[in-house]
Amino acid sequence: MLAETRRRGIAETLRSNGAVTVAEVEERFGVSPMTARRDLDELARRGLLRRTHGGAVLPSTSAHEDSFARRMRVATEAKQRLAEAAVARLGPRETVFLDSSTTSYFVARQLLEAGIAATILTNSLPVMELVFAEGRPDVELIGIGGTLRRLTRSFVGPFAVRTVQGHFADRLFLSVKGLTETGMMTDADALEAEVKRAMIAQAGESILLIDRSKLLVRGLSVVSSVSDVSVVLADGTSAAETAALRAAGAAIEPVGQAQSAPVARAAPSDSR
Repeated sequence: MLAETRRRGIAETLRSNGAVTVAEVEERFGVSPMTARRDLDELARRGLLRRTHGGAVLPSTSAHEDSFARRMRVATEAKQRLAEAAVARLGPRETVFLDSSTTSYFVARQLLEAGIAATILTNSLPVMELVFAEGRPDVELIGIGGTLRRLTRSFVGPFAVRTVQGHFADRLFLSVKGLTETGMMTDADALEAEVKRAMIAQAGESILLIDRSKLLVRGLSVVSSVSDVSVVLADGTSAAETAALRAAGAAIEPVGQAQSAPVARAAPSDSR
């Protein structure tokens, strides 16, 4: 089979399945691992796919965004592990930014369960409701207001950004829709990205919380470079993926068990 014919076949498989592994290319087209990797590399050069450890996925730049309620049901075990690792970094009576991600909601819940005194600043309505319903007198809440996005139940816009800029915090915990290969944090919405940028600028230490699915998607709007955050807590990333994030400038700390095989592109869901 000619190389171009084989590569068209690989591209068709990707369009159908969303992902392909080197082993699948070997088996389907009867080629060596070296040839399979060369084909994937060439298709990546043309912008037809994005290489992952052991395979490739479709390049995905998406403004798609799931509701907060739906995201709360996605990757719950990974979010809980990340929340536990995040809260373990806190000292008593720190001031903490929490963004509008569901991962940050897990952090807020873990903070309350751990009985840590803190001041929480957030633009997340669900976090505000959680702290109001279950908070203790030693947990203070500063709500960041603005324009309410009903889908994400978060406040955004110029007033939200100005409120963030009017405060400093010891730490920020945030998540994003996805990371690019070059280490750019992205979000589906430009206004959400703007609030996250403001929080990074106002936090003494910023901690990005991600699971492995974040490496397979990317949002429409750039938040910042991963090198701009202090630490990345990453759940389930492989050794190669961890190394790639470090090469992009991330100070990464793995959380949970590393994965050894690529996973399918998770475009239909948004697990922030």
